[in-house]
Amino acid sequence: MKKHTKTIIAVIIGVTILIGGVWMINESRYPNVPAFDDHFTRKFLNKDKKVGDEFYEFKSKTGQYTIWFPKEYQLLHENNQQYVRDGNFYERWRASSIKKYEGENQINNIQATFSEARKQENEEFSVSSLLKRRFNVSKPEKLETDEVRIYYQSAYIYFRGTDKYVIDDKSKHAPNTYVAYVADKNSKKVIQLSFDSIGERSDNSEPITEEWFIKLCKSINFNKPNNGDVRG
Repeated sequence: MKKHTKTIIAVIIGVTILIGGVWMINESRYPNVPAFDDHFTRKFLNKDKKVGDEFYEFKSKTGQYTIWFPKEYQLLHENNQQYVRDGNFYERWRASSIKKYEGENQINNIQATFSEARKQENEEFSVSSLLKRRFNVSKPEKLETDEVRIYYQSAYIYFRGTDKYVIDDKSKHAPNTYVAYVADKNSKKVIQLSFDSIGERSDNSEPITEEWFIKLCKSINFNKPNNGDVRG
């Protein structure tokens, strides 16, 4: 009986070691960065497609677009409101940086909302409404690539109680909020992209710049329509 028990224990130990070994091998396949430390986030990322030193390719579960995803960020998924998808037509996600700096009390967030219900004739109105809601202004900066139109704006936003204050004069305060409306030229697809920084930045942390945010906007690649079907 004792011999039989020892055999069972040895088998259990062997299986545990084997499972642990397989797990370690699987984990070693992924880059050693925060984005891949989170099992939910890594489902969206192409580990073999690193872009520069900062980003990996993010592929939407709608199959409609890709975007560069910062290696220090992770998707929020504690509840079903943080990541939302409706088939191939709609997707909303939010990601936060988990990079910590000594003495820092700051959270950096990215939010992207994809949809394809845009009417081109309403594009300017949609942009104006978005900027009025976020910044109390309606005039965007605008740039174009061969594939997309990018409307964007930025400002420093803070709250006192429930009162919202917006400083859009960059000479007075560096922006902590960026918002963009990225419209595909070949379909009705659009992504509303935003970045915001909450809290005070320490001397050790690196501020997010307009150049960084525009790089993110330009990285969006909408899938091409197939035979006139804009759903790609």
